[in-house]
Amino acid sequence: MRLNKKDLNKILSILAEGRELFVPGQVRGIKQFKLWEGEAPELDGENTILPPKDILFPKTEKMYTYKTGTEAEIAEIVDMPERIIFGLRACDMRSIECMDSVFIREGFEDSFYARRRAKSLIVAIACSGAGVNCFCESMGLDPNAAPSADIFLSDGGDCYGVEANTERGAAELKKWAEYLTEGDVPKSETHCSLAPAMSRELSKKLTGIFDDDELWQEVTGPCIQCGTCSFVCPTCYCFDINQADAGGEGVAFRCWDSCMFSDYNQNAGGHNTRPTKKQRLRNRYLHKLAYFNERHGMELCVGCGRCISKCPAHLDIAEFIDKTAEVCHD
Repeated sequence: MRLNKKDLNKILSILAEGRELFVPGQVRGIKQFKLWEGEAPELDGENTILPPKDILFPKTEKMYTYKTGTEAEIAEIVDMPERIIFGLRACDMRSIECMDSVFIREGFEDSFYARRRAKSLIVAIACSGAGVNCFCESMGLDPNAAPSADIFLSDGGDCYGVEANTERGAAELKKWAEYLTEGDVPKSETHCSLAPAMSRELSKKLTGIFDDDELWQEVTGPCIQCGTCSFVCPTCYCFDINQADAGGEGVAFRCWDSCMFSDYNQNAGGHNTRPTKKQRLRNRYLHKLAYFNERHGMELCVGCGRCISKCPAHLDIAEFIDKTAEVCHD
């Protein structure tokens, strides 16, 4: 099916009826996903600087209210509006698949994430401009396809190719019917800027360099432990839980945390299981490239390149992949 680009705003209006619609746009000079307010979304050029992760997994999220004393009670906070995430790319769609594996599958369900996910329809789009640090193809993705998205758009010049990948997507397209016409659109041909030597074979070998202190000291030396990599990463999902108590009643909330912070592994008794930045960054890289694959069957890095672009110390996970590919070569 084909959608004329001049009708895009009409489609966005349909999507926004009774629902929160998030699209790529500028917020204080930063390209990120924002609530649509009638403006044209920024679908061209490089990807957003910030991923859409916080739409499903907010930076700060109230979980429960509680009261103590003789009439103690706990009430889960349930406030999950219907949402549309429009215009995300293949790397960010894969990141949601990773989050689904953590929060919904594998024998555990996080009720807060699960409700948001169930109420979110995703319209993905073929990548129109790979950034200088993009390498999703090396991580097994196709920047021109997102098969797990509900609806997928491909750029055909003056029109979009439109296809539904799920029953929910097909039901949504019925609302677009008067703006869709028959016809195919040639597949987009965007390719990544970087091509690190990542492979499933390398993923299986990476744990073999766990005790290579010389390598890890070299890799982690520049790190300043700021946590920027965690917060711009679309797949980092660590969080901390705290309470705001007002004397007998309060609210429990969770907020993003980072494994790069020195107190992340601080136990109640004072012992820290990863007291050095070498240990913390080693865990981060091996989790992204090896540990997650062992459990979930896919790497936790999606090759979006955001951590490379925004690291103030210029750490580069793509360079790390190439370096370890040489070390692990048989």
